[in-house]
Order: sequence, then C-alpha cells, then structure tokens
Amino acid sequence: MWPVRRKDKRDDIIMPKIEINKERCKGCRLCVVYCPKGCIRLEDFINKRGVHPVLFLDKDKKCTGCSFCAIMCPDMCIEVYK
Repeated sequence: MWPVRRKDKRDDIIMPKIEINKERCKGCRLCVVYCPKGCIRLEDFINKRGVHPVLFLDKDKKCTGCSFCAIMCPDMCIEVYK
C-alpha cells in the first residue's frame, strides 16, 4: 500500500500519519506509553483477539512522526507515514 499524504489546512504542510492494523493489535499499550505527544489511546471495541486495540487520534496535529510507536510495537501493527 502506498503512503497516503494528507495536508494540514492551516499551513498547507504535509502532516505525519500512522496506520494501525487493529486485528493484529494485542492491546499491550506499549505504543500508548511511548507516544511523546499522547496521540494514541485504547479503542472502545474489542477485536477478533478479544482485546481493545489502539486508536490514533491527532485532532490537534501534534504527531511529529517520530516512529516511537512503531518501534515499540512487538507485533509490527503500526506503520508511520511522513
């Protein structure tokens, strides 16, 4: 899958984005703990594995694309696009 680029309407700057494979996520919360901007939290629903996967929320455009979340994910469920 090719990276999807999105633009910030305020500054016309391409903002980082992460994609999470919610069915592979085991809800270990390592990405939640290590996200320096707090852009990741647990989802409300339960996936096929019976756990709450994580959700990327960046309404305030705080994500810097640092990739700490992807590095810490033991199941490689997170992809970061800059």
